Amino acid sequence: MTVRRLTLTALPGIPLVRPGDDLCRIVLDGLAAAGESLQTGDVLVLAQKIVSKSEGRYARLSEVNPSARAVALAAEVDKDPRLVELILSEASEVVRHRPGVLIVAHRLGFVLANAGIDHSNVEQEDGDETVLMLPENPDGSAAALAAGLHERTGAEVAVVINDSLGRAWRNGSVGIAIGTHGLEALVDLRGKADLFGRPLQVTLVGFADELAAAASLLQGQAAEGTPIVLVRGLPRSGVSASATELVRAKDQDLFR
Repeated sequence: MTVRRLTLTALPGIPLVRPGDDLCRIVLDGLAAAGESLQTGDVLVLAQKIVSKSEGRYARLSEVNPSARAVALAAEVDKDPRLVELILSEASEVVRHRPGVLIVAHRLGFVLANAGIDHSNVEQEDGDETVLMLPENPDGSAAALAAGLHERTGAEVAVVINDSLGRAWRNGSVGIAIGTHGLEALVDLRGKADLFGRPLQVTLVGFADELAAAASLLQGQAAEGTPIVLVRGLPRSGVSASATELVRAKDQDLFR
């Protein structure tokens, strides 16, 4: 009998991240605090917010001048026109809207509320409302972190950047991968046999999303302060793919 084991460890002592902070150093300090060192084959899952913060993806609403389109849409969804302007600037399409809800297709392809722009766990200064946007290029951010860690430790690791999104069909938010490096985002099991030898016909596994959701259980959504999770023992092919593989093409999306 083969015993399969996967361990997830939330790294302790992660400080509040600010623009320009060295995420590699923060990861390594967190590993040391947990009594761990990086090993080839490890996966690190980082919450989107700390990546966005390190990259300075802040916007102050007082510095935003809403367009006529943003003002009109804001009246329909009962949101600040300045926030709506930022959402539109990050979006390729408005998918659905109603009072209190604005669902868009992000320029990266993800369909989500408010283009992922958020003010929770974002420091506010001088009474000016500050919000945080998604990283400019989450896959690139994941690749840069993996390269930096390899340079400092020699370990070949994979990196996932996750965020919490709602989903069609289901209530509640769940962690998903918005950036990946060093692992498959989507695993195609079509053609493989089931327990009874029948070939699977349609099975595609959102591998990176499943990992992102598991890590989010330790990261939490409020004041936990554990945005980095070390994953060890995860079998993977070594293929590196973009998180955009997880986005369903618009012509196949029955909800759009």
